[in-house]
Amino acid sequence: MAAATELPEGDWLGACRRATEGIREVLAGAVTREERVRETGEVGEGGDHTLEIDRAAEDCVFAELNALHEGGARFTAISEERGAVDYGDPGVLVVIDPIDGSLNAKRGLRPASLSVAVATGPTMGDVVFGYVNDLGAGEEWTAAAGDGARLNGEPLAPVLPERRLPDGRLEVVLAEMAAPAHLARRSDGLVEVVNRVRLFGSVAIACCQVAAGRADAMVSLVGCRAVDAAAAQFVVRAAGGVARFDVAGDPLAFPLADFDGRASLVAAASEAAADDAARIIAAR
Repeated sequence: MAAATELPEGDWLGACRRATEGIREVLAGAVTREERVRETGEVGEGGDHTLEIDRAAEDCVFAELNALHEGGARFTAISEERGAVDYGDPGVLVVIDPIDGSLNAKRGLRPASLSVAVATGPTMGDVVFGYVNDLGAGEEWTAAAGDGARLNGEPLAPVLPERRLPDGRLEVVLAEMAAPAHLARRSDGLVEVVNRVRLFGSVAIACCQVAAGRADAMVSLVGCRAVDAAAAQFVVRAAGGVARFDVAGDPLAFPLADFDGRASLVAAASEAAADDAARIIAAR
């Protein structure tokens, strides 16, 4: 049976906005590096050591999910820290990364975001609502089935064609999951395909830049997790761009509830730009 394409009932946008305000207060209350690097002593479902700010940010989101559930919404939450939490419907998934770019937040760097996606099926292609709030820049990226993509509440125009140099290279590409070893392994592909590379340190924020035409493509140099990308890839697609995961078969078949799974992501202004960006991942 095909997944539904309409957003399930609930004030999803309002809940995300209220959670954002709570997370801003969490970060504002942890001013020093010592406060931001404190760990809880636990390891989240995503495999990372949980920071106190991660847990507090997640608490902000789950307070809103609890309220939605009390108001009649039924879903299953998929969170980086808590894993799967049953709210009464396994067919509706709410995929959460309370702080995407947590290393940035830990060090006091600005690019970090709240990422929330709502899906009516198990894969990236089933997402019907995406919310990414850039907590540093204060930009809110949203998309809902049938309503396109928005930036700070204003409709985004369809993504313009990519910009290329006379030799065909893409003018600006954003790279994520960009540890030095990953950059070194992909260096030949980057040189061949890209004029300039920019790094944000947040998959969700970088992906959304493509939706606004600020970058020609974004590529995760190695596999990212579903919680990192679920909302932002939908924002790109709702704006008329392209998103593909490096998985067998359907490029949007990457499962949302697989905490161990990783897949490289390409987001681009066009199919041609996505083809070129995919060559970066293929380079060894």
